[in-house]
Amino acid sequence: MRHMRLTAMAETYHNSQQGNLCQDYTTDQFISLLVDQEWEYRYNQRIKNLVSSAEFRYPASVKDIDYTANRSLDRNLFERLALLDFTKKNENVIITGATGTGKSYLAQALGHNACMMQIKTLYFNTARLMDLVRLSKLEGTYLKFVKKIEKTELLILDDFGLKPFDELSRNALMDIVEMKYDKSSMIIASQFPVKCWHELIGEGTIADAILDRIIHSSHRIELIGESMRKNRNKISQEIL
Repeated sequence: MRHMRLTAMAETYHNSQQGNLCQDYTTDQFISLLVDQEWEYRYNQRIKNLVSSAEFRYPASVKDIDYTANRSLDRNLFERLALLDFTKKNENVIITGATGTGKSYLAQALGHNACMMQIKTLYFNTARLMDLVRLSKLEGTYLKFVKKIEKTELLILDDFGLKPFDELSRNALMDIVEMKYDKSSMIIASQFPVKCWHELIGEGTIADAILDRIIHSSHRIELIGESMRKNRNKISQEIL
């Protein structure tokens, strides 16, 4: 079993022999137990690998979303999105709001949920993604790099537009959006409202093409209010 990498099955069998547990089962029941243990191990291992490969900034959970904060987060909408049906329809999610309103957390919570449902996910800070694009261009691995993104079922772009787009990053964004369009989903989080994105991207024709592919098949979450981090600090100081 170990040579065939049936790790959980071998472990369960070994433990059952040590404790004579196999005597409590029929042959069919015991085989069923071994198979169930192996399947569960592989399932959990795959989820672990998906979360690791996604490279989230920090762990985030849909269960820990704060709906009491005054930021205009529609609970019904978000919980529907957390079912990930939008990924089956190759639709996008756009989350906008001021700094500290929880955009990144919401995006990564959806991403973690996707990994739990065995949906291949990648998370990038947008500026960092463009740095990697530049590096891949220099190393001659650009096509391989974007191919990896193309194969991803859910792509998360955080802090979109925080750093201005130059010609290289604008063209790379066009390549990525074109590859993802109508084939898989994206989650984009930005502190800038969508109406400002055309100017942020620049180069009118390319901006039009990018936004046309992103916006018209998207669900919108528009957060309002002050920074949640700032509010927590205020409360802590009042308590002290």
